[in-house]
Amino acid sequence: MILDAFAQFTAAAGDSMPNGATTTSTNILDIGLSGLPLSSAGGGARDLGVGDKPALKILVEVTTAGAGTSIAVNLQGAPDNGSGAPGSFTTYISGPVVTAANAIAGSRLLEVDVPRPPAGVVLPRFLQLQYVAVGNMSAGVMKGWIVIDRFDQPGSQSGLLSGYPPGVTIAN
Repeated sequence: MILDAFAQFTAAAGDSMPNGATTTSTNILDIGLSGLPLSSAGGGARDLGVGDKPALKILVEVTTAGAGTSIAVNLQGAPDNGSGAPGSFTTYISGPVVTAANAIAGSRLLEVDVPRPPAGVVLPRFLQLQYVAVGNMSAGVMKGWIVIDRFDQPGSQSGLLSGYPPGVTIAN
């Protein structure tokens, strides 16, 4: 998995889990193309969604476990407001509600292909993550990116890849 700073929603230190509130990622990604005129149809923005083999993916991962009740992550997009800044953000996809017990370091809060904009919504120029905390969710840290593919090799509780401990022989 390649992590690109230009496709990172969070600052290098990550985003803190909101304390019973809704907050957004520290970085708003500008996916605009310089030199193209902006239009009401969303001109000037790259279409990142709906690709096959490989498809761009959204990955939001917990780097420090949180405490409290639960949290969910939304991907949001906004068109240019005409002056090079984001207009109103629209939620494109919502991740599952994850309890604090499951929001441990290494867990993934949102891992989906970049979606196409909902029907009737212009192509976005800006993308951000929105964190929605239910109850007193705090103390945790998350990082989010757009990635070309994810590292999905399962690991065991001891941290070994593939889940097999050393010395196990698999008969063919």
